[in-house]
Amino acid sequence: MSADADITIYEWDTMLITSLTEGVMDLNKKEKTQKDGEGRLQLRKYFNWNIGTVIFMALFLYMFVSLILYLTANHISSYQVTSGPLSKNENCTVLVMRDETVVKATASGYVNFFTRDYSKVRKNGIVYGIGNSEQKLPTKVLDESDLNSLRSDFSKFSRYYTQNNFSSVYDFKYAMEEDLLSYSGASSGNPDAGNMLLETSDKDGIVVYSTDGIENLSEEELSLETFEKKNYVRRSLKSGDQVAAGDAVYKLVTSEEWSVIFPVTDRQVVRLASRDKIKVKFLKDGECETGKLTILTIGEQRYIKITFSSGMIRYANERYLDVELVTNTESGLKIPVSSIVKKEFYTIPASLRVVNDNNTAGFRRERKDKDGKITTEFIDATVYARLGEEGNELCYLDKDTFSDGDILVNPETNVRYTVGEKASLEGVYCINKGYAVFRTISIIDQNEEYCIVEAGTRYGISQFDYIVLDGSTVNEKEILY
Repeated sequence: MSADADITIYEWDTMLITSLTEGVMDLNKKEKTQKDGEGRLQLRKYFNWNIGTVIFMALFLYMFVSLILYLTANHISSYQVTSGPLSKNENCTVLVMRDETVVKATASGYVNFFTRDYSKVRKNGIVYGIGNSEQKLPTKVLDESDLNSLRSDFSKFSRYYTQNNFSSVYDFKYAMEEDLLSYSGASSGNPDAGNMLLETSDKDGIVVYSTDGIENLSEEELSLETFEKKNYVRRSLKSGDQVAAGDAVYKLVTSEEWSVIFPVTDRQVVRLASRDKIKVKFLKDGECETGKLTILTIGEQRYIKITFSSGMIRYANERYLDVELVTNTESGLKIPVSSIVKKEFYTIPASLRVVNDNNTAGFRRERKDKDGKITTEFIDATVYARLGEEGNELCYLDKDTFSDGDILVNPETNVRYTVGEKASLEGVYCINKGYAVFRTISIIDQNEEYCIVEAGTRYGISQFDYIVLDGSTVNEKEILY
């Protein structure tokens, strides 16, 4: 019986006893007021056994016994089947490392860029110019391609923005300013230099108009302090800024190969050591990349390094990224390991299954009547599973349905079979209808506490089903509530 049912009965008993108690007290009160005798007579009347007292005592005894039974009963805990991976993927903050070079100004003055931010530049291509006065860049009407690019940027930012990372608003603002300035200042040919000193790139690469001072950091210089962002500063550069000779004006990323690195615990190392590749989801935009995984030991600290061969340009101005390590790829119905039980069944060839006149599927068993004549009787047997290759399938039937030595026949094919072969299946007890029903499962993945089982099986469980949390505490068909 469920806890809710027990509480309801208890509350009803309490109300009934209270009502009867008040009635008994009223009866006794009336009797007392009708008697004017001696105190001895009043005392004798107080203990007189009337119908109210008998009912009161009976109900009190019933309530006491019910309470004892409830407290000593074996209460069944249930679990609602959910859908999803075995466990949540781990999120972490990673440090981005890439092949990048900071380019410094060769003279003082006002800088004007002629190559769009995050765009490719060829060797000897013009990147920027420096003049003695602030130059007014020509006005340009944005074409459809430029507008589509801006719409895409706005859409991505709106989709993945979270209040927990409000600083991304400023990053997005600066990125939009850089884009607009790049659109207006870009030139398809030779810019009108005037008095400007034009500077070109000495290598092929990706131009990025921001610096943070970590561009030349090597793996050997990594420490736990490197991953603390509290002191991190990124300086963005834009057309019209005044610079001095030797100031950083842009950086050039020269390789599509890039890496992310983050510190790990011994437990994480054990969990990831068997992998040589891993899928990473970047929370900034929801994009995924699969990279090569290696374990680094620097000093006494171990790190995970994941190297990618594509996707670098999307995060060319980022030094820290929030990512999700996609390690739990198996998904299905999640159930506790404690719910799993094994049950033994008779295995009967599916070819012996027949349909009777009521269109009910079952089996025909031979039996002898009182005259010794052999006849057959129809057995409506519940099939718990049907396994095997097509044409050689076996039906798994409850052992209470038949006995060893029973002979089953198919009148249409004249096939006869002697019951006796047994096999065990793993499953859980489903209690949707108030009693325990065995349902088979097929395990996909498992840890110490939970396992993932296949969904949509013919004889299995479904999402939102209720199962017994501890399968060893019940028996099949046991009424629970």
